[in-house]
Amino acid sequence: MPRLKLEKPLVVFDIESTGTSPRRDRIIELAAIRVAPDGTEESRCWLLNPTIHIPEETTAIHKIADEDVKDCPTFADKAAEIFEFFRDAALSGYNADRFDIPMLEEEFARVGMNFGAAARPHIDVQRIYHKKEPRDLSAALKYYCGREHTGAHGAEADTRATLDILKAQLERYDDLPDSVAALDEYLAPHDPLNADRNGMLRWKDGELTINFGKKKGEKLKDLMFNEPKYLKWIVGGDFDSDVRMIVKDALENGRLPPKPAGI
Repeated sequence: MPRLKLEKPLVVFDIESTGTSPRRDRIIELAAIRVAPDGTEESRCWLLNPTIHIPEETTAIHKIADEDVKDCPTFADKAAEIFEFFRDAALSGYNADRFDIPMLEEEFARVGMNFGAAARPHIDVQRIYHKKEPRDLSAALKYYCGREHTGAHGAEADTRATLDILKAQLERYDDLPDSVAALDEYLAPHDPLNADRNGMLRWKDGELTINFGKKKGEKLKDLMFNEPKYLKWIVGGDFDSDVRMIVKDALENGRLPPKPAGI
């Protein structure tokens, strides 16, 4: 690799999974390129049966469904082979420090193998990107408006800078939607099955369910009667206000939000 001196192999890899939680979710696809110190490359790709259901919203992203992997080997079947490919190598990926590395380490832990990621050098390509191309307000103002942000971290100056950036973005990108609602949907597509903005509460088979933690998949109406203390914990916890308001309304008034159309 030009300018990068390799004293040991470097494995660049990417993972597709059933979700974003290293503890709860599982790897479906693992692709890796092993770069030797002399620059030679060896690539591998494993398609794996995660042994748990692949949610439809996840399939919509990576196009891999349960049917596609039902006859594939599991991670446990391929663990020794994958471990050998990564043996004695430094690690690299895009956003790998936050996702791919923890996910891979959890999979090895489940089969009783110590991947030892903490002892390996990491190169997260996203971190290079963010260090060299800052994405803070000052950088955005300079990029879009061509001026320095002299009043950075003052609320009035930051507000003016933000509005000026938005105006410049709308002028620069003529394919952006021209209504607030459409632009909101473009930036953060809303899943109609989510009862709150971030999907902590989700409609499933016509029932409002918990979509996180140890109660994931359980019906809110059942918890109202069987485990009200859990719901009180949510109301008093560090959750988004829309989540707390829905749960509070259920607890105090026995009222759930209206179902989305079509379910």
